[in-house]
Amino acid sequence: MNAEQKRLDEDARREKNWKRWGPYLSERQWGTVREDYSENGTCWDYFPHDHARSRAYRWGEDGLLGITDREGRLCFALALWNGRDPILKERLFGLTGPEGNHGEDVKECYYYLESAPTHSWMRALYKYPQSEFPYARLVEENRRRGRDDPEFELVDTGVFDDGRYFDVFTEYAKAAPDDVLIRVIVANRGPERAPLHVLPTLWFRNTWSWGRSGEGYWPRPQISREAGGALLARHAGLGRFRLEAEGNPVEPTVLFTENETNFARLFGSPNAQPYVKDAFHESVVHSRRDAVNPEETGTKAALLYVLDVPARGEVTLRLRLSSEEEAPEDAFADHDRVFADRRSETESFYATLIPSGITNEEVNVGRQAYAGLMWTKQFYHFAVKDWLEGDPSQPPPAEARKHGRDSAWTHLYNRDVISMPDKWEYPWYAAWDLAFHMIPFARLDPHFAKEQLVLLLREWYMHPNGQIPAYEFAFGDVNPPVHAWAAWRTYKMTGTRGARDRFFLARVFQKLLLNFTWWVNRKDPEGKNLFSGGFLGLDNIGVFDRSRELPTGGHLAQADGTAWIAFYCLTMLSMALELASEDPAYEDVASKFFEHFVAITDSMNTLGGTGLWDEEDGFYYDQLHADGQEVPLKLRSMVGLVPLFAVEVLEESVIAKLPGFRKRMQWFLENRRDLARHIAYMEGRSGDAHGHRLLAIPSKERLQRVLRYVFDESEFLSPHGIRALSRIYGERPYTFSVAGQEYRVAYEPGESTTGVFGGNSNWRGPVWFPVNFLLVESLERYHHYYRDELTVEFPTGSGRRMTLGKVAIELARRLSSIFLPDENGRRPCHGDDARYARDPHWKDLVLFHEHFHGETGRGIGASHQTGWTALVLRMLRDVAQARTPR
Repeated sequence: MNAEQKRLDEDARREKNWKRWGPYLSERQWGTVREDYSENGTCWDYFPHDHARSRAYRWGEDGLLGITDREGRLCFALALWNGRDPILKERLFGLTGPEGNHGEDVKECYYYLESAPTHSWMRALYKYPQSEFPYARLVEENRRRGRDDPEFELVDTGVFDDGRYFDVFTEYAKAAPDDVLIRVIVANRGPERAPLHVLPTLWFRNTWSWGRSGEGYWPRPQISREAGGALLARHAGLGRFRLEAEGNPVEPTVLFTENETNFARLFGSPNAQPYVKDAFHESVVHSRRDAVNPEETGTKAALLYVLDVPARGEVTLRLRLSSEEEAPEDAFADHDRVFADRRSETESFYATLIPSGITNEEVNVGRQAYAGLMWTKQFYHFAVKDWLEGDPSQPPPAEARKHGRDSAWTHLYNRDVISMPDKWEYPWYAAWDLAFHMIPFARLDPHFAKEQLVLLLREWYMHPNGQIPAYEFAFGDVNPPVHAWAAWRTYKMTGTRGARDRFFLARVFQKLLLNFTWWVNRKDPEGKNLFSGGFLGLDNIGVFDRSRELPTGGHLAQADGTAWIAFYCLTMLSMALELASEDPAYEDVASKFFEHFVAITDSMNTLGGTGLWDEEDGFYYDQLHADGQEVPLKLRSMVGLVPLFAVEVLEESVIAKLPGFRKRMQWFLENRRDLARHIAYMEGRSGDAHGHRLLAIPSKERLQRVLRYVFDESEFLSPHGIRALSRIYGERPYTFSVAGQEYRVAYEPGESTTGVFGGNSNWRGPVWFPVNFLLVESLERYHHYYRDELTVEFPTGSGRRMTLGKVAIELARRLSSIFLPDENGRRPCHGDDARYARDPHWKDLVLFHEHFHGETGRGIGASHQTGWTALVLRMLRDVAQARTPR
């Protein structure tokens, strides 16, 4: 057991609180729903970026590559000023949803480079221009551009030309759970000396200004200066912590203020006391020495270093944040050794996760994927009841809010560290994103993965009716039901057969029964096992906005909604069979899910003739049910591929040990032959003594017909994975007319040209990792059943035939190639930006976007959505293993 694994075990057993401190500080708290107390839910306008430096947050904090404790009480981050900017750089800047021509978008260059699972070693990079940061130009140019134009990014402004910028590396290493060493390395990449103000900042989240008491609220804490120069932070719940700074290369100036709103600046009303949140901005940028507290006390403090960084040189700052109990006498005697040890131990830990045969470039991508996964943990606090009511010491919010957004979720009380999709663009959890995050997390930190999956099923998250909260913009929205799949996969990945965590499996299974029942009761409007569900995470993929009432009236029988429930059924069946192996009480519920799956499969394939299957086209389509008619919406999209995900292979050796389930299944096969035709059976082959039963929505013939589209380069198959919409709609958009209005869907491989769901994501052509991952897994299961007896042409029309197992590897290779450099050093994810191909300070950096261009593989959408895009780790491993001789 290496040192990092030992720390993980100590933390899991609660012997040592190694994860107390981590990168749990959000990168954007402003513009979020939980900070929005407006009448009409206009969160971007209610709390804009311009307010962030002056206004105390109610529910969280944000900062630049910072850390906080797991309850978000005491925060540390950097602030920077290059001597030219109009504001102190305390947080990342980006455009709001209405400002961006493709929705909200961060306009910064920053990278997560390394992190151990316990955050005992972390490293990140921020690139800060030496010229004035182009805030106004970014807003104005993106406002000028339309949806058909590309986004205008920070690199497009020229601020990084000639290397005139600083690389600011922030590194953290833990000597003990409450002893965090900090190193800030400022590298001047330019040809001339350049000044830089660096402010390592320590502050308390404001929990005292709202007139509330009880859990999560503490009296006003205090930061003061000790005789030796260290900062002493005292908090009723956290204890006493000291921040010490080395006076090298220059002695810092200490600044103090309060984390309180500047009412005078924002609202024109008097401040209750003179020292407010934006004091450091006023002091540094506007030279207002009266803005900071001369008494050297407050709830926010900074150490101001005024640096003169040599041309192409660097300066290092060393600090240490420690509890009084763990603070050493000499804060810097062991500084370099601790950093070296933690980095080395982290290398050793990851070496155990890296398969043989993997290349150095693949290791680089994998390590940054793991780092991004770890850095996007965030302390998330939101109590909906308190938010709707407003706080006793604040003006009462509009009465209409009590009947508006999230008003049905008053039970929801969140105060946890949660894996986020992207801490700037999506600084709130999303249920289906989190499920995918846990697949790479299961290998990295199994205890955290299981905790997260349990968390969303707890009573203070899950609605009393069984619904899992979707995301803060609409907790009642509907995400694809992948939580059970993630729990089942995590269970199987975190232990060997006979030594797996059955308590975890049983625990989530019981709560998932409630969620499954909610789905069946709420999303099957006609009781015929054809399900609706709304947008189901696929945003703008449909002809209509599937989360709103249809312009035709009636409802949609959704191919993806129905297939997701079938997928859910099979996962619950697998879980029940596993639990039944030691507890026969689960055999009955296993039979229930077996029969329910078969009934859904029958409806999808045969109801009304062919169900949602179109025999002429050989594809699954949504079906519009209105005015007594059932009209297929013949749009070939990912909607019609989700039915392929619902596949499971039942082994005879497992069934033989469950007499109750076996007896019921046998009765079903003999007495419901109308349904039993959907279950394939294959005898054991030579060397494989037991038989298999295949549970799948498509028959073998229908599977082959759908796959002809999937593997056709003129349809779904791109050089970098499977597109979300067929390419044929580029030249011939799909149209549907109703009541004199034409609805149109065109293939758009890049950014969306529609405003559906804010316009910042696009399911009409790009490649998305979560659904590609599920498709690869499904092909592997089909191959497990059919083996070499089923081959397909890949690509379609090429004349080259492959087993589905080999196709899965080829898809994994294409998906991995998005992040790997070609012979010219170009990574598809970075598009045509030459810096990433040739500049030594850029070329090894990797970003993990939300989705990828359907032709080029260029990253689009959120730029740091490492959560589900970290699924590339599995692809890299599969490709490496496939090329390693056995």
